[in-house]
Amino acid sequence: MTLEEAMRSRHSVRAYQARGIPGEIRERLDEMAETCSRTGNVHIRIRYDDPDGFDSRLARYGRFSGVRNYIVLAGREDADFSLRCGYYGEKLVLFAQQLGLNTCWVALTFNRKKVKSILEDGERLCMVIALGYGINGGVPHKGKTFQDVTEGEDGPEWFRAGVEAALLAPTAVNQQKFCFGYAQGEATLRIRGLGSCLRTDLGIVKYHFEAASGHPVRVV
Repeated sequence: MTLEEAMRSRHSVRAYQARGIPGEIRERLDEMAETCSRTGNVHIRIRYDDPDGFDSRLARYGRFSGVRNYIVLAGREDADFSLRCGYYGEKLVLFAQQLGLNTCWVALTFNRKKVKSILEDGERLCMVIALGYGINGGVPHKGKTFQDVTEGEDGPEWFRAGVEAALLAPTAVNQQKFCFGYAQGEATLRIRGLGSCLRTDLGIVKYHFEAASGHPVRVV
């Protein structure tokens, strides 16, 4: 599966099979998590065979079931912490999709007490990502269009390819509160409007754009 195919086939999955993740795939996930942690200056952990992370009333309220594996995004907080967690968390999510796994970004509906207990002193928890083999592959949701999330010049083909990939990115409650611009050969990205988890969303969207376009985008 190519990265583009992973972007198109990845949908949020809340119900998982009891099937365990094989050792070879765990090794590849752990290696990618370590690389993302080092490059992104964040601390990404993958918890395997640990149902306690989603054993809570909140998780049931969020309609999660069968979650035995999950990714924890944490680290030392600074101005770009949430954005980096989104960027490198999504890189790991798409890698998991390429390995045949399913995922779901989760901001609140997990066992916070359990998850926070594994953090190191001084670390802040950003988000958790459910991980495993889904009961199904999830379903796509209707989203915004290229025109809805851009302003300024139309831009070259690589800019359009990046924005179209960004429109496939998961955002909190599918809010897609971001806007791309293009001027004088440079792509920019900013938050548009109010909502939850916007800085993390911006990191997720930024990864999609840069991975698909092959060009950087400056957050403004």
